[in-house]
Amino acid sequence: MDSRSNVNAPESMTPWLRSSATAEPPAPSEQFGVGEVAALVGVSVRTLHHWDSIGLVSPHDRTIAGYRTYSEADVARIHRVLIYRELGFSLTRIAALLDDPTVDETAQLARQRELLEERIAGLRRMADSVSRILASRESGSGLSARQQAEIFGRGWRADWADEAHERWGDSEQWSEFAENAAMLSDIERGRIHDEGLALYAALAEAKDSGLAPGSDTANALAEQHRAMIGRLFSCSHSMHVCIAQHYVQDPRFLTRFDAVSPGFAAWLKAVIDANASRHGVDPENAVWE
Repeated sequence: MDSRSNVNAPESMTPWLRSSATAEPPAPSEQFGVGEVAALVGVSVRTLHHWDSIGLVSPHDRTIAGYRTYSEADVARIHRVLIYRELGFSLTRIAALLDDPTVDETAQLARQRELLEERIAGLRRMADSVSRILASRESGSGLSARQQAEIFGRGWRADWADEAHERWGDSEQWSEFAENAAMLSDIERGRIHDEGLALYAALAEAKDSGLAPGSDTANALAEQHRAMIGRLFSCSHSMHVCIAQHYVQDPRFLTRFDAVSPGFAAWLKAVIDANASRHGVDPENAVWE
């Protein structure tokens, strides 16, 4: 057969010749050194070496000189590792997820996005809370007049909070009060108000029934009253006594409490004093600590 006969051969007889002459060679995958990858993904070279040593992410490419390098697929795996780490997964769990052939990658990524969005929403709520705390510190009381009424009752006057701020504004407890108050939602403020009404009703009923200060039942009621205050700041037994002093010394508080039941302010102070004495506090010498 004439060696020149292939010159005019049909294309169907020379597929290899045709493809080798016209096809573009495949683009080589980009290769990255460990330092490049560290800078690219924002982790240390030491971290990448550790992940390589435990088999979590290992470089699979090599340069012509034989140095190991990361492929684009390796870098993509690193990004997935970082997402899982952000979500709180251990490295062992991450490796199991990435290497499990039964895992639906698309479903996993969708779930990761949902979790990240939940975290973002949580961080936004936290940022809003911090903003409210900062605003409360600037305003002093931490609560608007409406919010104060929601907690302390409609008879509460906003100027009382201003006076309290002048008296205790530099104390640790006032800062705690301002921060806790700023964090309260409308529902929580309403709940504190309702719980307060219920407690004062129970206290008034106990007083009218002749319950003696210092009895076990009276002490339990005093502790409930102190715990109610503790919803806004840490109230010691000594502080509780100091607060109760205002119930009988300040005409505004005296009028408000005695409107619940005649003599209620003095009786409540006696209950609080007796309970504090049981816990080692001398009511006559109680101080704000």
